[in-house]
Amino acid sequence: MAFNDDRDRPLPEVKSFDSATVTNEDIVAALIKAGGCVIKNVLTPDVLAEIEKDTREHITADKPWDGTFFPIQTRRVNGLASKSKIFMEKLVNNKILQDCSETMLSSTVQNWVGDVFETSTSHPQLHNTIVFSIGPGAAPQPLHRDDMVHHRILQRKDSLDYTMGQDSAIGFFVGGKKTSKANGATRFIPGSHLWDHATPPSEELAVYAELEAGDGFIMLASCYHGGSANTTEDQERLVYSCFMTKGYLRQEENQYLNNKPEVLNQFYSDEMLKLIGYNLSAPFLGWVKEGHPLAALGREQPLGDMY
Repeated sequence: MAFNDDRDRPLPEVKSFDSATVTNEDIVAALIKAGGCVIKNVLTPDVLAEIEKDTREHITADKPWDGTFFPIQTRRVNGLASKSKIFMEKLVNNKILQDCSETMLSSTVQNWVGDVFETSTSHPQLHNTIVFSIGPGAAPQPLHRDDMVHHRILQRKDSLDYTMGQDSAIGFFVGGKKTSKANGATRFIPGSHLWDHATPPSEELAVYAELEAGDGFIMLASCYHGGSANTTEDQERLVYSCFMTKGYLRQEENQYLNNKPEVLNQFYSDEMLKLIGYNLSAPFLGWVKEGHPLAALGREQPLGDMY
């Protein structure tokens, strides 16, 4: 296959910020330039302990992956919306992630409806939730782009030519424990979100998003990345993760079948349920019985202006 080989392009610097002082502008600029950045001190030890309390039994119960994409030492938990309220409130609904997603994934268009030029904005929604537990001896995951689920074809460009909204999803990984190169920290290729679609990944260009417990790594889904080999004898690489995606795209994790509606109804506010996917993407995408999806959960929700 002929392609424009981007592997000789200089690797951009991967920025690291502290959650107490970082701005949304800092994060967006870092993502446009490098495709990923580290945010220190995203979650406190108390929150990490509560999430692990909610999810450890599910980690233990998971069966080995029957395939090659995940090593057999991997244990996963999904459907977190109905398993851990604090995971959703502190990680998924984290202001740093949500502000960044709103900036980079929202879509606003105008359309003629009769003689009115209507403005419609589609806001981001939850894409997936996963806990990763990678045990000693695990082989590296192949480098890949998570936006492949949306059949995206990328064109080579420079960061100065980046168009806001061109990405379909943003990932957020928080260390449940210290994650290092030795125990399998996520590796990614900085700047690969700007590569031609046909340029293959190169292990020699990968850098490791090493995190202390509670640190976060935000990454565009168009970056080549993958979990790494756990070469330790006794360390678990424990990572809590989620992705956000555009409101008009199909979610990777089916939130409506992977979570019990009665649990969601008990746990969450209208706004959180909308974030999970019980919302309309303007104009009028995702209605249920010609009404708002929250009505399916028995919530009073005026339909209002569908644009």
